Amino acid sequence: MFGIIAAICASFSWTYACFLWRANTKFFKPLDINFLKNIIAFLIFLPFVIRFNYEIESKFIFILFLSGIIGIGLGDTLYLKSLKLVGTRKTLSIEALSPLFAAFSSDLFIDERLPIKAWLGIIIVTFSIFLIIRKQTYPPTENSKSKYKKSSLKNYLYAFLSVFCAVLAGLLSRYVFLKVEISPLVTTEIRLFGAIMFLLLTSKCKVNFFIKDQQMNEKFIFILSVLLGTNFGILLQQVVFKTLPLGIGWTLLSTSPIISLIFTKQEEGSINIEIITTTFLLFGGLTLIIL
Repeated sequence: MFGIIAAICASFSWTYACFLWRANTKFFKPLDINFLKNIIAFLIFLPFVIRFNYEIESKFIFILFLSGIIGIGLGDTLYLKSLKLVGTRKTLSIEALSPLFAAFSSDLFIDERLPIKAWLGIIIVTFSIFLIIRKQTYPPTENSKSKYKKSSLKNYLYAFLSVFCAVLAGLLSRYVFLKVEISPLVTTEIRLFGAIMFLLLTSKCKVNFFIKDQQMNEKFIFILSVLLGTNFGILLQQVVFKTLPLGIGWTLLSTSPIISLIFTKQEEGSINIEIITTTFLLFGGLTLIIL
């Protein structure tokens, strides 16, 4: 039960943080936002982590480090890019494919079996995602309509790649939890450190963009988004990976499209009965996967 509650809380935290981050992508590069949010989150958790007395083999530290590079460093950058291009709801709707990837990968690599009845849920989820992506809920201008037609496939590719990275990173985390006893707080900090090193070595991120260009209330909102999406979100996600099978845990984490309906009107102008119906149909498919 604790894992289920953690998954639902993580989903809400992550969804609201995505909404806040998308506002920042209008002014700053997704890579810069990802770099800065990870540094802040790492520093917030650092005083708590150094109090832990733990022993873990170096190979498991490396796996967690790699998980942070793939999931947070690369995956979150692709995710933020997708938020900028297609919006919160559609990005999160594509993310609903992650239970399928998670279930297959956990079945193949760590022997967590996918129930046969879950296939019906997978078909419903896939169909629902197709309907949600196809439906354009905001009044298109000539400029936005042209842009949508020309670059939609490329825009959605960022979301699909971010899902692949996130599931692979989740699989690595789940593997470590199955092999050793370790706190989710410690695994979160190791993963954040891996992401920071990756972004530092592969990009020209500038931390001063945040200090220089934003007003005080905008900085406060950004810090709030980091606490919700990176600190609480990733920590709760690690709790889910520790307490639940990967396929079931990821399915619960994928309830974000339902929560994202709260923010749809502010991003896209309006929602209609078709969007609500297909989104809840998606949720029904996710529910079948874990029944």
